[in-house]
Amino acid sequence: MRYRIRHETIYTYAKQVDLAAHMLHLSPRRLDFQHVAHARITAEPPPSRTSWGVDHFGNQVCWMFLDKPHDRFAVTVDAEVEIGFPAPPLPELTRPWEMVAADAMQAAAAEFAFASPMVPEGTGAGAYAAPSFPPGRPVFAALLDLTARINRDFAFKPGATTVNTSVDDVLRLRAGVCQDFTHLMLAGLRAHGLPARYVSGYLRTRPMPGQPARRGADQSHAWVSAWLGGAMGWVDLDPTNNLVVQDEHVVLAWGRDYGDISPVRGVILGGGAHSVTVGVDLEAI
Repeated sequence: MRYRIRHETIYTYAKQVDLAAHMLHLSPRRLDFQHVAHARITAEPPPSRTSWGVDHFGNQVCWMFLDKPHDRFAVTVDAEVEIGFPAPPLPELTRPWEMVAADAMQAAAAEFAFASPMVPEGTGAGAYAAPSFPPGRPVFAALLDLTARINRDFAFKPGATTVNTSVDDVLRLRAGVCQDFTHLMLAGLRAHGLPARYVSGYLRTRPMPGQPARRGADQSHAWVSAWLGGAMGWVDLDPTNNLVVQDEHVVLAWGRDYGDISPVRGVILGGGAHSVTVGVDLEAI
């Protein structure tokens, strides 16, 4: 599938901003299964200085610095991407989840098996996930079951949570958005010793013919990438929509949780209160 992406983020400030520095995770990630034909980030007002780099997780990062007064900051991404996620394995052919968890401690994937600031230890997510992980169950079968349960048990409800809502609060509310369901699933998997990454990106805005509308398609999206072992690598799952990620998602970045790869993060001098609006269109070509 080939997609055209347009992602616009607009910050409006109550007072003038004198200086600003922004860190952007907005460039689609170049992967074996994701070819980036082109990608361009523009801003208004134009930054006085822009620099590029790669973070610890291999994601492309853009830094923008603004030294002129402004009361509005808009960032727009225009890109064209071709994707072809590999077909997932048959669940019964994957190894028991306990063996995968044991192997993870000797692999580079172990980095994603531990707690992180927004996915801490000691939440109730481990107990919630436990019914999906009976002894000896193939790991992919367990992952599919947990993905389906989160989709069934939690209501997609924009406004019910904020970017700082904890995993335990999501469990109590039984509602949230893609970020919340992703953090919940990460916490449940890591409680069982299984490596899992937070993936940010986009979801096809208009569904394929005959398919239901997807939840979270008009904003930047989030889902889980889980490790199946050294031989099988990673598989991506979207608990918000109960999907194995294949041809409707575009990857921006991955990290331990949202805090590692938030699309736009900044430090400003001035500004006062602010509002933010985000619009995303992922159009199939």
